[in-house]
Amino acid sequence: MVRILGAVAALAGLAAGESLKKLNTGLTILTNNDLQGAESPFADSTVLVTESRVSNSGFEKICSGLGEQPWSEGKKKSEKALLQPLFDYLRYEKRASSSSRFLISGRKTIDVDSDIDSAKSRDEFAGLCTNKAPFSNETFQDTGSKWQVSVDVNNQTLTGFRDRLSFRFLGVRYAPQPQRFTYSTLFQGSGEAASALEYGSQCAQGGNTGTEDCLFLNVWTPYLPNPNSAPSKKQLRPVAFWIHGGAFTGGTANDPTFDGGNMASRGDVVVVAINYRLHTLGFLALNDGKTNGNYGLADQITALDWVRKNIQSLGGDPDRITVFGQSAGAASVRALIASPKALNKFSGAILLSNLGGLNYGTTYSKYYTIPEQVSVVANTILNATNCTNAPSQVDCLRAVPAHTLTSLTSARYLVVDGTYLTSPELSLSPSPKRRPLNILMGITHDDGAPFISFPSPTTTNTTSYLLSQGYSPSLLPPTPHPSTGNFTLDLFNTTTRLATNAVFRCIDQATAHAALQNNVFSSLYYYEFDRTYQMPGWPKLDVCEPPKTKERPLGDTRRPYLKCHSGELYYVFGTLKRQGMEERDEGDGAFERFVLDSFAGFIKRGDPNLERGYLRARGAGWRETLGQVERAGRWEAVGKGQKGLRLRGLDWPTSKDGQFRELEYCESLGLGLDYYL
Repeated sequence: MVRILGAVAALAGLAAGESLKKLNTGLTILTNNDLQGAESPFADSTVLVTESRVSNSGFEKICSGLGEQPWSEGKKKSEKALLQPLFDYLRYEKRASSSSRFLISGRKTIDVDSDIDSAKSRDEFAGLCTNKAPFSNETFQDTGSKWQVSVDVNNQTLTGFRDRLSFRFLGVRYAPQPQRFTYSTLFQGSGEAASALEYGSQCAQGGNTGTEDCLFLNVWTPYLPNPNSAPSKKQLRPVAFWIHGGAFTGGTANDPTFDGGNMASRGDVVVVAINYRLHTLGFLALNDGKTNGNYGLADQITALDWVRKNIQSLGGDPDRITVFGQSAGAASVRALIASPKALNKFSGAILLSNLGGLNYGTTYSKYYTIPEQVSVVANTILNATNCTNAPSQVDCLRAVPAHTLTSLTSARYLVVDGTYLTSPELSLSPSPKRRPLNILMGITHDDGAPFISFPSPTTTNTTSYLLSQGYSPSLLPPTPHPSTGNFTLDLFNTTTRLATNAVFRCIDQATAHAALQNNVFSSLYYYEFDRTYQMPGWPKLDVCEPPKTKERPLGDTRRPYLKCHSGELYYVFGTLKRQGMEERDEGDGAFERFVLDSFAGFIKRGDPNLERGYLRARGAGWRETLGQVERAGRWEAVGKGQKGLRLRGLDWPTSKDGQFRELEYCESLGLGLDYYL
């Protein structure tokens, strides 16, 4: 019902507010976004830049059609001063020159030095309209017709909306609902108006949530080209293609933690987040020669194909796509790098907390054969659904309600199906042809903590506790973990160190080392987050938050705490304030801005290092990032040999370079640097 109402609202919006095609212009939202939302001192320093060169009367019609007015200098000098960093950035990006002028109110123009002059009636320029759209947040998005915008995408007129920071197109279909246990195909537009005002359904998963008609994606963009002309390549923004985590059993592109509006706005990139089929519905394989699994992975590639075909209409450059994901999303990125079906469809990849190695993590980076998956889990599902002896097992399973299947043991495993994955793991062997990919990857310092249980207060036996967590006591670290004097806490900290190394750190460092030794990628940058921010809903571990003190009641980040899985996501997407989270100290907001800037820098150029000229051009809202860059120096890429094992510890007030960590321990686990060599 929500989507039907949204579609009706979209059609009403088309009548009330004209489409970009009719307005005959492209649009850019230009703002100084310091991630503080409506509380920012720069909250009103935002304009809509019209792309078409028109006369003053034509410019006024464009602003009016958008429900806005021509920008006015106002009575306060500060209003004009807030525009200067926007002009400086346009000039830095070569989207404006020293001679560029923009129409504003009162039949005047303003140049990139903020000098105002009268406009002649025959003069034609681009222009600056006001941008009064409200800020959105986790619970509030004003999709009213006043803020709606319509563009032609994929043989349909798609109506999204804008908030103060970006254009938002939500719930965009990229594939029709496929028959269960078949591969998705590209959605060919209906030729009609379509609403992109509401999120699409998440994919069916545990807890009786989601549906099977779920192959939707969300787009956040700072720029929409003029639909009536081919966009200039230099105007198109790089694309960040987000794949959510959730163990391949849960999650959604609609999760507000990774709302893409702030990354699109501050980073000046197009952000796409996708749904893909999950759980048994996304990955089941059978020994019937046709039910070959990897449907969720195939969905990701279908979505990537949709983006490559259509993202130019939404301001993105199809030749500059960076796929990025966290946890199972990072495992997805790794699989996409390995998949022949995704070859040459993206130019960069970011892997946040990829799993592999031992215990729970193994199957995220090593793939079962189909018979192995059948033996491990599919037979159990067939027995539970009375489909084992059916004339057609797959047809029998197709008749089982979706949420019955998602309530059973999950066939969540990637498999070697011969089409989407053709080898049991990503090959990092020497190859005569290097993959033209830039890679950014890493973990949080204590990524493994949420994957073990905290010992009960009565726990006294180390061996029995380790075995209960799936680890042999022989895997304990070769050097003891620092003692706190609290047995259960010390035991948890020691086991966290084991789990982090066994599932995350060792396998990822070995991946980076082998890739560089064998010239697999163009470049690779490696990091560890030494500062994190636990999400309220998960993992709900006190040890994943800094201790609260009288002086710092929200947590003293100067004191020891575990930097747990998913603790970097607010920073990467810049959603702390948007999610209503309080900053624990003066470092959280500054670190958030620095992290987003660095990741966006990588998405733009394949390099997380930020140019000082760029940061100076952006102005006061980027001053802290400039300071961090100057304090920390250049983030060096991983190189060959022992000296090339370079890692950046991401922290505040200063990020620090160092060598790969825990190498001796990784060696003792059988996950040393030569694991892939």
